[in-house]
Amino acid sequence: MADEIFQKSVRIERPAAEVFAWHERPGAFARLCPPWERVEVTAHEGGIRDGARVSLRTKVGPFWTRWEIVHRDYQPDRQFRDVLLSGPFSKWEHLHRIEPVGKTACVLTDQIHYRLPLGAMGRIGGAAFTRKQLERMFTYRHAVTKADLENAVPGAKKCVLVSGASGLVGGVLISFLQTQGHSVRRLVRGAPRGRDEFRWNPIEGEVDAAALAGVDAVVHLAGENVAGGRWTQARRDRILQSRVQGTRTLVKALAGRTDRPEVFVSASAVGYYGETGDVQVNEQAPLGGGFLAEVCAAWERELQAVDALGVRSVCLRTGVVLTPAAGALAKMLPAFRAGVAGPLGSGRQWMSWISPDDLAAMYVQAMMDPSWRGAYNAVAPEPVTNREFTATLARVLRRPAVIPIPAGVLKLIFGRMAEETLLVSTRAVPGRLVAAGFRWREPSLEAELRHVLGR
Repeated sequence: MADEIFQKSVRIERPAAEVFAWHERPGAFARLCPPWERVEVTAHEGGIRDGARVSLRTKVGPFWTRWEIVHRDYQPDRQFRDVLLSGPFSKWEHLHRIEPVGKTACVLTDQIHYRLPLGAMGRIGGAAFTRKQLERMFTYRHAVTKADLENAVPGAKKCVLVSGASGLVGGVLISFLQTQGHSVRRLVRGAPRGRDEFRWNPIEGEVDAAALAGVDAVVHLAGENVAGGRWTQARRDRILQSRVQGTRTLVKALAGRTDRPEVFVSASAVGYYGETGDVQVNEQAPLGGGFLAEVCAAWERELQAVDALGVRSVCLRTGVVLTPAAGALAKMLPAFRAGVAGPLGSGRQWMSWISPDDLAAMYVQAMMDPSWRGAYNAVAPEPVTNREFTATLARVLRRPAVIPIPAGVLKLIFGRMAEETLLVSTRAVPGRLVAAGFRWREPSLEAELRHVLGR
């Protein structure tokens, strides 16, 4: 039976050797995995050179499928091939080919020769679906690869220590840092599982001193999940203390060193401003009211101790991070796909959002640009109301979303958390990012949703 062939190309305005090097770095596979796919790498040895192997599993519906892949046909700066040894296809050979276009550009081509299982029956039942999924996947992969390479921040490569590495933002940021050529160390609470992991206990004030040796930058993301459940008093205490004590633990460890990092970049949130109604707020706006504002203010106050050590500090007040992999959007999708979603409460409340890739780029810019200091609103330039968000997501998914959820129901289910996360109106705008000349990949909500959902 003849092979099916899928091929897609993209021009990248960077030299071929640079594009090839991007694919060889740790983090490349993670950067290329679409966020709507469930993929877990269980083993990876040898990079992409001949004989290197990758074991992974993917989830389709309720079922997990295992893949065993070997790399072949490695040609430096030009190509490598992934060959399926065992998995869901009868044949799968994926050639990554990079052709120079002069000295400053190249064309990246992905060509896949594959055969579906079950012979003719498999082709009848799955050929059109498979081709559609490949087109969707490689549209995403090429957009990410092109943007990552063409928008890379110049400068010497850094050694970066990251807390909260396993979280929504941490996972995206680490793979982004690695493919940009930076080295990454992770702070973990359990037993370290690799040379790049170091143990810490933020509540007890403990951190492995080796984690900070020779570090150029610290990125502090760790903190109890704000949306992890109803805000009982115990949970509120954990949310606040995890951020305050985590920062204090790192500052104390830095204070005892002479080889301090150049910069300390910390997360914060637009919850700093509390309820703002229809009023736009930039970084000059005052502290708002409510529990989240209290948490953000306490977290940011701890950065004064970083400044006192002579280390440049930056905090990114983040909006809602939109990805189907985790967080708010992931929780919304089942109801929207089922056609039983709608505006929350009045739907008039403003929502400041950000794409995960733009947020990762902001962290790198904050790390690399010595002019960045203090607070920045890490949001897209176009906040939307909840009603606008609902209509846009419904349009992208081609589903109705006309069943409003009354504010009273949300308060009954989620308590105070609903008031400050689902029903609050915070119309934050990125005044300092605009002034700094930051360029968003996805400034419009619909473009971002289509990108991360593959629609």
